[in-house]
Amino acid sequence: MHGLSLSRRHLLASGLAAAITASTGCLGIGTNTASEGSETELTLSLSRVDGSLRNRYVSERGTPDERWDEQALDAALNDERYTTQHRKPFFASPDNPAYVGYEETYYQLGSVIVGEATETHPVLRLFETENPTARPIDGSEDGELSERDQRAVEIAHMAARARGNEGGFPSGLVQRGGYVYRSEPAREESDLLAEGGPDNVTYRDTTYAVEVSHEQFHEAVYRPTAEPVTDDPERMEAILKATFVGARISQADHSSEAQQILFEAEAEDYSETHPFSDAYEELLRALDKRAYIDGNIRKDAGVHANENEMIQFEDAYYEYVLRFTGGSDT
Repeated sequence: MHGLSLSRRHLLASGLAAAITASTGCLGIGTNTASEGSETELTLSLSRVDGSLRNRYVSERGTPDERWDEQALDAALNDERYTTQHRKPFFASPDNPAYVGYEETYYQLGSVIVGEATETHPVLRLFETENPTARPIDGSEDGELSERDQRAVEIAHMAARARGNEGGFPSGLVQRGGYVYRSEPAREESDLLAEGGPDNVTYRDTTYAVEVSHEQFHEAVYRPTAEPVTDDPERMEAILKATFVGARISQADHSSEAQQILFEAEAEDYSETHPFSDAYEELLRALDKRAYIDGNIRKDAGVHANENEMIQFEDAYYEYVLRFTGGSDT
């Protein structure tokens, strides 16, 4: 099968610049029309996606996504019985499907919940202390603990630092206010979980008391699935386009000023303060981002800045992000 190798994102290609420069020339809308001072700006960043969508979103069976459970992948493709627990085998969701090419056919990967398991796992929590009961163990990457314990300390530190503070923590890593040892190898190698393990650790110049508890978890059991989609590369490209690509923008439908903004956004970002220029509003409508136009986006429910999205401009794909910059409320 051709065109199934997984590629990484590429930034700042010259295709868009060439197309826009040919049609716009010098337009006098300025290089970034952001005003001076500390006003909040709406900034547009744009980067070209090289190659086909298949290269970006479809993995080959021989080179799967490193996050996937390969045993689950083999079982799904060969219609064999297999289950995973707690985590979905391919990290796929309706909004973020996963695809693989295998024996001249494209498959959409997923999973279904087929049960629930009750497990007991150790949970590591750290609490800042000024009176350690014993000599603290260095929990950093240069310290005495195993790599698994070092990772546990790092994540438990994130949770400890967030307690009572306004700042948050990565919810995908921190669980129950600390770090959960789920795998058997991690438990067996851990010094922190061992009988007579250290009572205190240091991390980033802070001394912590170590607390380990064994707690019950109710975890979903997943059966991996692989649904054949098509054996036609062009049809697969169309499926991916319908799934991942939003607005379609053509030169013929938009002013030279709006196209110039796209050019600047790819070259070095483009920013404006509110009220926006006619050209910026035209582009926001083309991107289906009308909620930004009134300048009160933070009060619009269901609208989020700083999210990467994809568009098609002429025959090329571009990834873009809108974000607020400057000011004291960013």
